Amino acid sequence: MTTLAITGGQVLLPDISVTRADVLIDQDGGEILEIGDGLAGDADETIDASGSLVTPGFVNGHSHVAMTLLRGYADDKPLDAWLQEDIFPTEAELTPEDVHVGAKLGLLEMIKSGTTAFADMYFMVPQIADAVEEAGLRARLGHGVITVASNDEEARADAQEGLEVAEALDGRADGRISTAFMPHSLTTVGSEYLEEFVPKARELGVPIHFHGNETANEVTPIVEERGVRPMAYAAERGMLEEGDFLAHGVHLDESEIGLLAEAGTSVIHCPASNMKLASGIAPVQRMLDAGVTVGIGTDGAASNNDLSMLDETRDAAMIGKLKDGDASAVDAESAVRMMTQGSADAIGLESGRLEEGAPADLAVIDLEQPHLTPHHDLVSHLAYATAAADVRHTICDGQVLMRDRDVLTLEEESVRTAAGEAAMALVERAEN
Repeated sequence: MTTLAITGGQVLLPDISVTRADVLIDQDGGEILEIGDGLAGDADETIDASGSLVTPGFVNGHSHVAMTLLRGYADDKPLDAWLQEDIFPTEAELTPEDVHVGAKLGLLEMIKSGTTAFADMYFMVPQIADAVEEAGLRARLGHGVITVASNDEEARADAQEGLEVAEALDGRADGRISTAFMPHSLTTVGSEYLEEFVPKARELGVPIHFHGNETANEVTPIVEERGVRPMAYAAERGMLEEGDFLAHGVHLDESEIGLLAEAGTSVIHCPASNMKLASGIAPVQRMLDAGVTVGIGTDGAASNNDLSMLDETRDAAMIGKLKDGDASAVDAESAVRMMTQGSADAIGLESGRLEEGAPADLAVIDLEQPHLTPHHDLVSHLAYATAAADVRHTICDGQVLMRDRDVLTLEEESVRTAAGEAAMALVERAEN
């Protein structure tokens, strides 16, 4: 057994308290062996965390990682126009190599900002899985199924691909990759396909992930055509079970929050994307009060425009207060819990906590910065003041992915160059 000790720092514990301690890791097994004092002497290797806060690796509960290629391409539009006029036409020109290099760029950004696990809905998912395996992160992946504007044969083929991806990729990368069946949304996948393919996903034993109640335009058609709210519609099609999770939840009413809480279905809050696209503000505090598990996600870099969970968590805390007109809503502790164990629980991973036996997924935050001084409350700093550039080291599954800001699993300059070239060529094809 090869061991690694993170020494001399302060450690964020599962109850969101902070204590001064070392963390001893079994690198072969990828788990935390012990948290306590004086563990450096028991380790084969050490990382000095003096002047730092050791936290669980952040968990990005909803993303479209290869959309880094479209960062800054189409801004300042509402969701429907943005998708129909810019994003969908450009994505139609994507190649497998585009998705691979775009994913690597996103994973590089995640590593550099302390994210160790994420859930991702996109296309050409095997190429994303290859990037995950190389980068060393943990992921739950799925093919985004869309049936609108397709004939029946095309729609069934797309839904079938969602099942095949979920079955083929589950357990890859030495178990770091899990999967889900991911119908894009309740308005972009026909009812007949949900009714046929959701039960097949249940047979595979994978969770369901979809966009839900992101905009008012997603709610109104279902209410007018079906006579029920979207979450009731989803429940009727077997899409709200324990372990399932939906993205956004901006326009949930009280009855729907109750359905989610009763079912054990989680919600991933994506505040930056919701603000930028003027989709609205999710009722996060009401969901938490009702017992719904809430995590945080960045969404894609085309609608955010970065993949920093620290930025996203600050946004979540800030607009949660604005939503309720209450400065105590979505407090610092709740926000930090959402970006770690909340997201991990939502997407069905065991990470997000620093405790004996947990996966060794960690971030080490440099506290010796002007904007993190003084140290009255480190949980407050984590929620409101810490930036991606403050992350010194990132560790996933016991392996050091970044040491002293140097990413070890991906070659940063070549990833950036390849992604930049692919992005320019993609846009040129789409616009010609």
